[in-house]
Amino acid sequence: VQLQASGGGLVQAGGSLRLSCAASSRTFRSYVVGWFRQAPGKEREFVAAINRSVGSTYYADSVKGRFTMSRDNAKNTAYLQMNNLKPEDTAVYYCAADRSLILSEFGNDNAYDFWGQGTLVTVSS
Repeated sequence: VQLQASGGGLVQAGGSLRLSCAASSRTFRSYVVGWFRQAPGKEREFVAAINRSVGSTYYADSVKGRFTMSRDNAKNTAYLQMNNLKPEDTAVYYCAADRSLILSEFGNDNAYDFWGQGTLVTVSS
């Protein structure tokens, strides 16, 4: 599957952005989708994941209560709504997908087989 991430940009602290991850596969509903981010000089980290079909969502502690992940399987797209953004949320955000993950792997970037190109989110203070 090919993934296309979009929606990044420059926003002030406290603002909102919605990222999209568009997939090429008609079987998108059978994929777990994850969002990861990588800030300059830091390792890539887990942000959120959504299970297959109309699935459960999982979040890193640092974004709980501020970020919401969803999916629209009819549009083959997953979303990451980011509210109350903070300067520390500045990073390149990547979406990833995989069909065979188990729950314990959702936060492990090495477990995902398919990746989008990344979209830059910059939060100014």
